[in-house]
Amino acid sequence: MKNKIVFITGSTDGIGRQTALELARMGATILLHGRNQEKAKVVLKEIKDTTKNENVKIFAADLASQSRIRSMTEEIHKQCDRIDIMINNAGVFLTNRRTTEDGLEMTFAVNHLAPFLLTLLLLDLIEKGAPSRIINVSSMAHSSAIDFNNLQGEKGHSGYEAYSLSKLCNILFTYELAERLEGKGITVNCLHPGVINTKLLRAGWGGGSPVTEGSKTSVYLASAPELDTVSGKYFVNKAQAKSSSISYDRDVGKRLWKISEKLTKVYSHV
Repeated sequence: MKNKIVFITGSTDGIGRQTALELARMGATILLHGRNQEKAKVVLKEIKDTTKNENVKIFAADLASQSRIRSMTEEIHKQCDRIDIMINNAGVFLTNRRTTEDGLEMTFAVNHLAPFLLTLLLLDLIEKGAPSRIINVSSMAHSSAIDFNNLQGEKGHSGYEAYSLSKLCNILFTYELAERLEGKGITVNCLHPGVINTKLLRAGWGGGSPVTEGSKTSVYLASAPELDTVSGKYFVNKAQAKSSSISYDRDVGKRLWKISEKLTKVYSHV
């Protein structure tokens, strides 16, 4: 992983933090992301001290705010000439319906629209890193159905259903983007990290396995040479697995893409 530049969202806590630590240990340059600059500084020091890898930078932004996402990507463009691996890891689980400053339902905005917007705004840097990789952290808890009239809990909201839907959106986005980027030297894959004892899991379900287990598949997808040309797949325990049948419906994927473009006001060239 030496000379590889890796951007990991939500890397000041839980699985993202562990993933950053493991990849830094393997020699990668890490672009840390968190909402809180002070917390990020603590994690940066911890990673540098633990791995003796000095190549760690911080980029802070609240992923619930599209304007802050845009500002952060501008900053990344100023400081980096490419991105070799992008890991969309950040996520939330909320029991009550809340809206962002953009008027969007929070779970949908942070878990799906933020990685959609971030990835497309950084795609030029990812293209410069080719052969490069985009990795989206989904969940086995992803939904097996999608109601386009209730994407943001307009008709009814449950914390679990909102989370489940957002994780299905991560997979639909993965498959659609993989198709659009075919032949460009960029792979796009997604994964279920396991039932891991993170802040998110405790908010929705309870405890689980340690974060060292949760980072394994993300690290594998970021570093395994045998995955150089594997794209548009869903992984569980470092192996390809089947996602819910609706996730393979290309019409559903394309419809979600168009809605996501409209809600983020970013229209991709891919």
